[in-house]
Amino acid sequence: MPTPSSAQSLLERLVMPGDLIEGHADLESDCANCHVSFSEEGESALCLDCHEKVDQDIADRRGFHGRRQEVLEQECRYCHTDHDGRDADIVQLDTETFDHTNTDFTLEGAHATLPCASCHAAEAKFRDAASDCVGCHEEDQPHQGRLGSDCAACHAETGWAGLKPFDHSETGFALAGAHEAVACSACHVGEVYEGLPTDCVGCHQIQDVHSGRFGEDCDSCHVVEVWTEVRFDHDRDTEFSLVGAHEDAACEACHTTNAFAEDLATDCVACHEADDPHDGQLGEACDTCHAPGGWAEEVAFDHDITRFPLLGLHTLVPCEGCHLDPAFRSAEPACASCHEDDDIHEGSLSDQCETCHNPNGWEFWTFDHDAQTDFALTGAHQGMSCGSCHTPDKAASLQIAQDCVSCHAEDDAHDGQFGKSCNLCHDTRSFEDARLR
Repeated sequence: MPTPSSAQSLLERLVMPGDLIEGHADLESDCANCHVSFSEEGESALCLDCHEKVDQDIADRRGFHGRRQEVLEQECRYCHTDHDGRDADIVQLDTETFDHTNTDFTLEGAHATLPCASCHAAEAKFRDAASDCVGCHEEDQPHQGRLGSDCAACHAETGWAGLKPFDHSETGFALAGAHEAVACSACHVGEVYEGLPTDCVGCHQIQDVHSGRFGEDCDSCHVVEVWTEVRFDHDRDTEFSLVGAHEDAACEACHTTNAFAEDLATDCVACHEADDPHDGQLGEACDTCHAPGGWAEEVAFDHDITRFPLLGLHTLVPCEGCHLDPAFRSAEPACASCHEDDDIHEGSLSDQCETCHNPNGWEFWTFDHDAQTDFALTGAHQGMSCGSCHTPDKAASLQIAQDCVSCHAEDDAHDGQFGKSCNLCHDTRSFEDARLR
């Protein structure tokens, strides 16, 4: 089978410097396809007759060939030599050093570090690579085409997350306060951009801690900067000023239904009846003793107006030190009711502790046996402890027998033969000192 060169004249075959590249092989049969006889000029026109897209780029001054001045001033053959064989590379493109600014698509931002193969398919011409965002990123864009194909209107080349300023006020809903920092997807769930509500409840109903009790006019109390900044002034807008602990109470702590429709009582018991540890025993005027700062804060109660004024160390004792339950009136005023375990006399001196002791402390006691009883302590009795005579087995009474035998029966050396009137012979200094009368 004859080769294409067999149709050429003998002269053309002799002067042809070599085979054309594979893409030009079908032109090799006629030199006039690429050359003008006896002229070095005009070859570029023949090239552009075939390479129409390049010809259009040059005419429009776009693309690599249209933007390069040297292309406009010289023949194609200066860069693209042929006749070097079927496998010759006449493009001579060095992807490592190629300056992409010579094209219609300057590599900026994230594009600057991408390998060529990210945009230029292996079998496609470089010029065929898409230059619009959707051309490369159609599968990457999360809006699924709902916002059109002009990705650059919102996004920057630094990355998808690098959003350009977007004037949301043009949509009819200006982003103010906290809305300015909210991600688009927070409101535009599922990439829905049309028909969205613009009232607070439309987006924030699930966040309504009032569960609809305060209606849907959220901005009557809240501001767009932050939910916790409330512009509703309870002191100014209602007849119940919030002071003390009421300032920190959640709205729903008192307003269990629609706050704008309900008529709440303003007395303490109306809200705090279940909190009353006194079970109503002290009446309903809680503010007689308590202040709004807290039940245990600033309790103003004058104990002196009770049947048990607080004196001495009692003024330092917390309420629960004596009142073991909230029924304050159940506390007994007797010393023994609180200090039974502190009684070192084990009840032998009765429960009238105040006879000897005072509220300043147990160790501060004064009792004059000679003046306060019918039995003056003389002789050996003066140095004896109280428990020597006031023993537990004599009952908790101060009224014990005063005769000698009551205490000294075991000490009677006479075994009772001389009766019980020991004082007829003995005095209180000692049994050994006997006197006869």
